[in-house]
Amino acid sequence: YEVSLETGGAMDIAGIDARVSIVMDLKTPGSGEERRNLYTNIPHLARKDQVKFVICDRVDYEWSRAKLAEYQLDQCCEVLFSPCHGQLSPTDLAEWILQDHLPVRMQIQLHKILWNDARGH
Repeated sequence: YEVSLETGGAMDIAGIDARVSIVMDLKTPGSGEERRNLYTNIPHLARKDQVKFVICDRVDYEWSRAKLAEYQLDQCCEVLFSPCHGQLSPTDLAEWILQDHLPVRMQIQLHKILWNDARGH
């Protein structure tokens, strides 16, 4: 089972069945939705889960890097950094990650590239 917590309002994951893999977004300042983050969910994450950051610019990158360290996210789950399509070059993000030796996986928003973010894809 997998549940994605990237849409709608914040959701408390404490009661979710342990068989479920969670993909949780932490909204960056550049998203305009940072207030939706529910940091109390972090202690409930497991190795099978993921935390995703969609990064719009260098400010978002620095914020994401700080949250990664503050919550030691790489110690509890897989961490994904994605460049915001059309706002941040994937090459720039990859270079920043490599320069800082971050324990994250870079992910590109394929739905934006393949279907131009069309509904239903």
